[in-house]
Amino acid sequence: MTDKLLKLAETKRERVKAGVARRRAKEKRFRFYGIASISMAFAFLIVLMTTIFSEGYTAFFTTEIELQVDLSPEALGIDGDETDPKVLMGASFRKVLRQSLREEIAVDGRKQRRALYSFISNGAEYDLRDKVMADPSLIGQTITYWAQAGDNFNQYNKGNIKASTPEDGRQFKNLQIEWYDELKKEDRVRTVFNTKFFTNGDSRDPELAGIWGATVGSFYTLLVTLVLSFPIGVAAAIYLEEFAPRNRATELIEININNLAAVPSIVFGLLGLAVFLNVADLPRSAPVVGGLVLTLMTLPTIIISSRAAIKAVPPSVRDAALGVGASKMQMVLHHVLPLAMPGMLTGTIIGMAQALGETAPLLMIGMVAFIVDVPSGPLDAATALPVQIYLWAENPEKGFVENTSGAIMVLLAFLALMNACAVIMRKRLERRW
Repeated sequence: MTDKLLKLAETKRERVKAGVARRRAKEKRFRFYGIASISMAFAFLIVLMTTIFSEGYTAFFTTEIELQVDLSPEALGIDGDETDPKVLMGASFRKVLRQSLREEIAVDGRKQRRALYSFISNGAEYDLRDKVMADPSLIGQTITYWAQAGDNFNQYNKGNIKASTPEDGRQFKNLQIEWYDELKKEDRVRTVFNTKFFTNGDSRDPELAGIWGATVGSFYTLLVTLVLSFPIGVAAAIYLEEFAPRNRATELIEININNLAAVPSIVFGLLGLAVFLNVADLPRSAPVVGGLVLTLMTLPTIIISSRAAIKAVPPSVRDAALGVGASKMQMVLHHVLPLAMPGMLTGTIIGMAQALGETAPLLMIGMVAFIVDVPSGPLDAATALPVQIYLWAENPEKGFVENTSGAIMVLLAFLALMNACAVIMRKRLERRW
């Protein structure tokens, strides 16, 4: 009998050991799957960022060609006061640039001249005009001028167009490559920082297109969003958390707020199209309309985060304020709100970062239009940075491909900065009880 009990106990111990071994094996597999998932996600992120950076960093640089430009009145076709801005505005700066190119490289025939003229950007003549208007004493001189290169020349110099590609498959032809090599050999080609990418608005020419107009449009859009969504969201959170009665109506409102946070953003765009444009007749493509649409989209996020911050304030703070004679409104405004404000600001910044990256709702209200001018206010026609990226991505030119990736890098930098501000603000302002 004793031997049977010992064997039974030994069998049970073996079963327990086997069960423990199986559980530990499952834990190890679970840890392995978790680490593998994180590693795979991190690897995909690295591949994505590497691809964007490798294609986009060249947008921050541009190519210039050194030319000896004759600025004599005869060459410019000036007949009148050489210091008069109106006279200089009508001068033939394009003609003198093309003449200087022909003096550097001999061409034969109209086709070759057109191929040679494409070496110079359409904006080079306006840059030269501005330079002369700023210093009219240059009239009558032959100056050394670094002209901005055209897109194909620029892309070939950066290596985005390969000479190894068959001639039929590239826009920069063999004859143009020979001319490029000749200029390069004479040290007349240089690469400089592309300030126009950060100071210009959109353009049909990739080498002239910039993100400044879209950046200003995004600024006005987010400004309207912040001015409207933050006070409304905080006020709604305070009312629901501190003053609203607990009944079915309040529960229905809370459920709808949580549901609105998961609604696709394009639905808010459709709502903005129907209400703000068709009914209210607000200007199409204006940042104020984009801000109103993004306010509707951001409000649920701000309300939810603000309510969570209010709930995190200990009840003892409320009891102490009421105990010394403060009214409920004074308790909320003087005690609860200041303590909950770090969490509210954090949620607001995260909501703003989400709004900055939205494209679909802005497309629905017409901010997809081609806008060259930089908006001077929230009522002017404008586009936003994500929409600008979308517009450039549709263009097949090599220059717009690198501009797209470069703009994505700038947008990601803004998003990272906003999220970093949210983390820093929470760390510095939050209080622990």
